[in-house]
Amino acid sequence: MPKRGKKMSYEERLACAQPAQAGITDRQQAQATGWSVAAVRKWRRAYQQRGAAGLAPVMGRPARGALSAFPAQVGQEVRRLRQTHPGWGPLTLLEELRQGPALAGEVLPSRARIAAYLQEQGLARRDQRHEEMPAPAPPSAQQPQDEWEMDAQGRQQVGDLGLVSIVNLADGVSHLKTGSYAHLWQHGLSGADDPLDLRCSFLRFGLPLRISLDHESAFYDNTRLSPFPTRLILWLVALGVEVVFIQKAPPLAHAQMERGHQTLSAQAVTGQDWADLVALGQGLDQRCTFLNTRYPSRSLGGHAPLEVFPEAGHSGRAYRPEWEEQLLDLHRMDTFLAQGRWFRETNLQGEFWLGMQRYNVGRTGAYTPQELTFDPLTREFIAKTVGTNRFHRFAAKGLSKMDLMGELFPLTHLPTYQLALPLTREDGRRTTLAGMLTGTTFGDIDS
Repeated sequence: MPKRGKKMSYEERLACAQPAQAGITDRQQAQATGWSVAAVRKWRRAYQQRGAAGLAPVMGRPARGALSAFPAQVGQEVRRLRQTHPGWGPLTLLEELRQGPALAGEVLPSRARIAAYLQEQGLARRDQRHEEMPAPAPPSAQQPQDEWEMDAQGRQQVGDLGLVSIVNLADGVSHLKTGSYAHLWQHGLSGADDPLDLRCSFLRFGLPLRISLDHESAFYDNTRLSPFPTRLILWLVALGVEVVFIQKAPPLAHAQMERGHQTLSAQAVTGQDWADLVALGQGLDQRCTFLNTRYPSRSLGGHAPLEVFPEAGHSGRAYRPEWEEQLLDLHRMDTFLAQGRWFRETNLQGEFWLGMQRYNVGRTGAYTPQELTFDPLTREFIAKTVGTNRFHRFAAKGLSKMDLMGELFPLTHLPTYQLALPLTREDGRRTTLAGMLTGTTFGDIDS
């Protein structure tokens, strides 16, 4: 009779496995040892595959997989979500499982179990070694909405859309994502895109006290040793938003923003194929909401930004596009400009450029260096020919509210606005601006 209810020793396993090499069948060995044919076959095969190591006793529970204690559909749903969104990590997957209808009422695995399952299934991302940079000086921002960081991520290929650059904004204290905006990369980002992105974020979260920028050409005149403020900078100053430039290159500065670029790309871009920029924009907005309200951030002790800082949802300084003309304070901008000094060389005709505007000191001042300052009382630029006592005064150009508001100005002064087909990139911005206005009529679009 075959032995039942007994455990085979290592020596007995070896005895079952080795005679097979001498031509003894499993049945003959079973009759000789008293073990069942199935037991003999099991250990004979283990010996053939792994040698003596295959006969060693295995301690503990059999290895069945990282999610073996959960229903099969849990693993299936994790696999489906990861394959459709390759950029989503274990934390994001866990939150999506909690909110999704597929596993309602089921006990869900921990983040660590999901991570182990991804590793087991060959779905884990290859992490690069990370070492923290030396801690920078404490930031000046102490409260939510004190300072936003703004930066444009380098261009990346997004499905069939082509090259896209994403502009991200985030609050430095609360880590709140205050905006993420996608733009097609043609020959670079249009300077007119930045005010539109900021207006969308101001409309939702209010005006911050400060905005921190790097020295990219979209924000800063890199072609001059004495750069004049861009229209974007002057517009922000007139709105009462202080502008500061980082003193060190990322990631020594804007470290949070650099991590934010990676996070949002993983959340909304990696492995995704968006039909158009509108769909991508909606996807980015959805993931920002997820990161702000549900994603358990490690830097915030496993909580989402708005859970820790509910007051970060709005700065308390309300903004609407139709109020912008009244919100702009030219005195603030003039005081800001009065602190500056710029140097320009004139050409053969005595012309020089300042802030994309042309001024002329006359042919007698051809090929001379000019030292420029701003008089806030008369709103004039004063040009002094270096090394002489010659002065010229010029009424400032491009510094009116109409100039600062750009595309928004006509939309707030006309009862209707009509676009012609085909729509251009500029028309797309105007459409978005018009959609932000209340109490206005946006005209029909005709060819």
